[in-house]
Amino acid sequence: MLIVETHATSHVGRVRKGNEDNYLLLNISRSRAWTSAQDDGEFVIESQKFEIDDNGIVLAVSDGMGGAMAGEVASKMAIECVCEKLLDEDIEETLTPEAYEYNLIAKLYNATLYANHIVHQQGRSDPQFQGMGATFTGMGITSRGIDLIQVGDSRAYLVRNGKIYQVTKDQSLVQQLIDAQQISPEEAETHTLKNVILQALGAQNEIFPVSARLEPMQGDVILLCSDGLSNKVNPANMQRIVLENMDSLEMACADLVTEANANGGEDNITVVIAKLTGKNLPEPNGDEVQIEVIDLGNIHDTADQDTAEII
Repeated sequence: MLIVETHATSHVGRVRKGNEDNYLLLNISRSRAWTSAQDDGEFVIESQKFEIDDNGIVLAVSDGMGGAMAGEVASKMAIECVCEKLLDEDIEETLTPEAYEYNLIAKLYNATLYANHIVHQQGRSDPQFQGMGATFTGMGITSRGIDLIQVGDSRAYLVRNGKIYQVTKDQSLVQQLIDAQQISPEEAETHTLKNVILQALGAQNEIFPVSARLEPMQGDVILLCSDGLSNKVNPANMQRIVLENMDSLEMACADLVTEANANGGEDNITVVIAKLTGKNLPEPNGDEVQIEVIDLGNIHDTADQDTAEII
C-alpha cells in the first residue's frame, strides 16, 4: 500500500494586499478536494494522509496574474476547473488498454486544457478579467508513478536520499535564455525580465502543457511551490528545511513560508509537500533521477528519458 502524507498552505506574504495563489489536494475516488480557503491574515496548514488506489490523488499549485482581483479569480478558476474535470471525465472510455498505464496523466492533461479554455473565455467575456492567467503545476500520484504537468513557472522539487532536484523546468523567458546559453542561471535571478512567462492558463487560446513521470521511491518528498517561495528560498535551504523536519513535515511547510517572508515576502507564497511511503516502494540508490517525458499525443512511441540534476 502506497501512503502519501501531504501538507499545504498559501500565505499572502508581507507586501501584497491579496493572495492570488491557490493549491489543490484531491482524492479522486472519494471526490474530496481541499483548496486554499484561509483569510489573508491567517496562516493555516492543511494536512491530509492518503492511501493510494488505482484512481490516485492530484496535488497542484496555481499562481494567478492580472489586474485588481483578476489573478485571484484566475488561480481559483484554474484549480476548480481542473478538479471538476478530473471528477467528471471518464477517460477510460477513450483510452486503449495499452494506454491505461498513463490514465491519470492523460486525465490531468485534459483537465488542464479544459481549465485553460474556461479561464480564457472568462477573460474574453468580462472586461475586468481581460488578460488574466495562472500558472499550473500539478502532480498525480498512483502506484504506477508520479505524474507531472507544467504550465508556467511554479515548480516541483524532489528531495530523495538527502539530495534535492528540480524536476520541472520554468516556462519563462529567462529559462529560454539560459537554455540558449545567453545568460547564466545566476544572472537569471536578477534579470529585468525574470517574471515574464511563456504560457499560462487562460492567457492564450491554446497551451502546450509539459507532461512527465517519475518512478516513486521510498521516502520521496515532493515539494510544489509558487515563485513566491522559489524566488526567496534557494534549493539548498529548501533541502535543509525538509531534511530537518522529516518527522514533522507540517513544520517544514511552516518554516519554508517563514523563511520566504524573512527574505522579503514580496509575493504570495504557496507550498504543497508530499511524502511517499509504502512497503513495496524501492529504496533510492545512486544520484540520478530519471524523468520520463511523455508525449500524450503519441504515448506509445514517444517516451523520452531525461535526468534531473542535483541543485
